[in-house]
Amino acid sequence: MRFISIIGFLLVNVSCSHNGAAKKPPRQHLWNVSAPIGDGRVEGKDVWITLYRPPETNGAAVVICPGGGYRTLAVDPEGHGIAQWLKGVGVTGIVLEYRLPAGRPRVPLLDAQRAIRTVRRNATDWGVDPERVGILGFSAGGHLASTAGTHFDDGDPNALDPVKRFSCRPDFQVLIYPVITMGAHTHQGSRSHLLGENPAPDLIERFSSEKQVTGRTPPAFIAHAIDDEPVPPENSRMFHAALQANGIRSRYLELPSGGHGLNGYSGPMWDAWQEQLLAWLAELEVIPTGVRERE
Repeated sequence: MRFISIIGFLLVNVSCSHNGAAKKPPRQHLWNVSAPIGDGRVEGKDVWITLYRPPETNGAAVVICPGGGYRTLAVDPEGHGIAQWLKGVGVTGIVLEYRLPAGRPRVPLLDAQRAIRTVRRNATDWGVDPERVGILGFSAGGHLASTAGTHFDDGDPNALDPVKRFSCRPDFQVLIYPVITMGAHTHQGSRSHLLGENPAPDLIERFSSEKQVTGRTPPAFIAHAIDDEPVPPENSRMFHAALQANGIRSRYLELPSGGHGLNGYSGPMWDAWQEQLLAWLAELEVIPTGVRERE
């Protein structure tokens, strides 16, 4: 099976942009310059999603959360490159450029929840099945994805804002070398940027995803290299164990090498999670069996 090279994708897009041949995918704001910060107040900022629609969609959609330690966003390799790969297998990819928290832990989660609601709100226009909307995240973006998978609501049918009428529960979650816990095995930089330097115990508990799993947590695919030093694989092991204990369908792929970032987003370890993810999504009947990237 052939998988897209992230570096190759970026080079092709740079080349095409110089030639005027590439058409940029559409972007859409989420908050109309009035973004909530989680305490009843709003700030005059906005959040953008970029939509990658395949020419022949299979109806599935994935909101993509790039990593970056909650300090920055690796939006090209862990955002646009992934969306382009998903587009090639018939899945609509939505790149979320979530706000960085700076010690305001609900801010990224509010953006992720809004993105999921927005996809469902636009499902008909975008060719998406509203019951096959997932979330995918890398590193700190994996923490955000797992947080969206453990903190959600079913929407408010009486809301004045039509977007809020839709559920923000993802139908599945894909976590690649994710930060999961805010406890002993956390990535300290991610924790500090999300929760602040001296977070209260209840805040650590609330944002440790392995402690928030319930019977309604969506199915999860998790991949992590055994030699990942910045984000130890114990993060993924704990989350997988919590999912299993609650009877949630999940698959944990522990890779023998690759470190954090899986050898720079290329090579056999990178290809392995993509290949096995497609097989797992087919098992869930999210995508058809035998899906391959378009030539």
